[in-house]
Amino acid sequence: MHAIQITSLDGPEAVEFVEVPEPAEPGLVTIAVAAAGVAFPELLQTRGLYQVTPELPFVPGAEVAGIVESAPERSGFAPGDRVAALSLLGGFAEKVQAQPQLTFALPDEVSFDQAAAFIFNYATCYFALIERGHLAEGESVLVHGAAGGIGTAAIQVAKAFGAGRVVGVVSSEEKAAVALAAGADDVVLADGFRGRVGGKVDIVVDPVGGDRFTDSLRTLAEHGRLLVIGFTAGEIPTVKVNRLLLNNISVIGVGWGAYALSRPGHIRGEWDALLPHLRSGALSPMVGARYRLSEAAQALLALEGRRVQGKVILVP
Repeated sequence: MHAIQITSLDGPEAVEFVEVPEPAEPGLVTIAVAAAGVAFPELLQTRGLYQVTPELPFVPGAEVAGIVESAPERSGFAPGDRVAALSLLGGFAEKVQAQPQLTFALPDEVSFDQAAAFIFNYATCYFALIERGHLAEGESVLVHGAAGGIGTAAIQVAKAFGAGRVVGVVSSEEKAAVALAAGADDVVLADGFRGRVGGKVDIVVDPVGGDRFTDSLRTLAEHGRLLVIGFTAGEIPTVKVNRLLLNNISVIGVGWGAYALSRPGHIRGEWDALLPHLRSGALSPMVGARYRLSEAAQALLALEGRRVQGKVILVP
C-alpha cells in the first residue's frame, strides 16, 4: 500500500511517499482510510520535536476516518462499518489499524472529512472547556487562534455546551470570516485585542501563547480561567503570579493526550458527550484544505505557514 514515511528529521519537505506492507497486527481494527487529519504533532514529528519519537522510518498520522476491513471478535465492529479512529501512528496511509477502544462508529450524516477533523480537536476542547475549565451556562469565552482547527472547535464546543458570548481572536479579516462561520458572536483582531473585546470574559482558550498571554490575563473577570492548550506562536510565555491574585484568576494547563490515553474509556466518554451535538450539526468540523496523500509535504507546510483555516485533511 502507499503511505507517507518520515525517514529523516529534516522537516516536512523530507517526508517520502512510499510503498510499505499493509498492517496486520492481530487484535486491532483494520481500516481502509478515506481521510486522515493533519495536526501540529505530525509537523513536530518531522523535526523530532514531539514527545512521541518513534524509531525512523515511521508512518505518521494519528486521526483517521474510513471503512472497517476487519475487526476482532466482540469488538463491536464488522467489515463495512463507517468509523472514526485514533490510530496514534500510521494514519498517513491507504490502510491503518487502531485499537477497538479508540475506534468509534460514525453516523451516516457525518462525512469522512469531518470525522477525520473531529476527535483530536473537539475532544481537546471538551476536555479544556468542560473537564478542566468547568464552563458554566451563560459564561463568556474568548478564543485565540479562532480560525484554526482548535479555535473553530473551541467556538463550537463552547456554544454547544451553554456558553453565552463567544469572542474569536484572529490575525486577519479573512480569518475573521472563518471564526464567524464557526459560530463566534464577535471577532476581534489580535493586534490590541484587549481593548477591542468590550468587557471582561470568564474563560480564555489559548492554543497560541506568545506575547498576547499577559493581555489575556487582563481580560479575565473575577474567578476567570485561562486555558493553556498550546504554543503555535512558538514562544512559551511566563506568568507573574501576582497577576493571579488581583481577581482570583486561574491559569489551567490542558494536556489532553497523555491524560486521556492513559485512562481507558475516557475518550469514549468524551465521544459519547460530543456525539449528539455532532449529529445535530451544532459541532461541524471546518475543513480548510484537502490534499492527496502524495501531497503530505505541502499539507504540512501549509499548516506550518498558517495558510489554512480549519483542519487540514489528507485523502488517498
